[in-house]
Amino acid sequence: SQLTTLEPFAAAFERVAGMVEALRAEGHDIRHIDLGGGLGVPYRGDNDVPPHPDEYAAMVKRTVGHLGCELTFEPGRLIAGNAGILVTRVIYEKLGDDRAFLILDAAMNDLIRPTLYDAFHDIRPVAEPADVAERIVYDVVGPVCETGDFFAKGRDLPRLKAGDLVAIMSAGAYGAVQASTYNTRPLIPEVMVHGGDFAEVRARPSYDAILKQDMIPAWLD
Repeated sequence: SQLTTLEPFAAAFERVAGMVEALRAEGHDIRHIDLGGGLGVPYRGDNDVPPHPDEYAAMVKRTVGHLGCELTFEPGRLIAGNAGILVTRVIYEKLGDDRAFLILDAAMNDLIRPTLYDAFHDIRPVAEPADVAERIVYDVVGPVCETGDFFAKGRDLPRLKAGDLVAIMSAGAYGAVQASTYNTRPLIPEVMVHGGDFAEVRARPSYDAILKQDMIPAWLD
């Protein structure tokens, strides 16, 4: 689902069309086709910009429109990917002789894609820095004591300090749905924003709510 050109889709859909026609010739009544995932999203500035959905629709019509089937699509990432960000706060800046660490209050349990897939997520300070701001190459990490607790390694960013807010971009797809309460870290709240309006749509659970999910079997009494 991370394709950003139409050619692979067109080639696949042409083969699907040929298969449907062959099956119909053998007497099978094919009425529905699931065309699967849709276009990908640009996670970084140098990624190819995916075609507009109108171009995708025109390609679908050209390749399978003549079949007269009901079509199903699964464009989840295209819809959600760049619609969500993870906002986190800097806890500490740790400067070593050969490496600099930016430690955030978010962790791998909140967004596991970087350590799970080596996925790239753009990271930006919420407050726009001055053009002359000092820049530092950071390893951007969380506070969990795990080697996989990172969001980026060797990332060139404006110098940040404890308390600064940071936005981890393109977190709308495979972000919250893969989050966990590892190390008894409560799931972070989700906030929906529309223009100048915002509302909490998923609350942060309390520690009591997390612990109440565990039960002791009666036979251990």
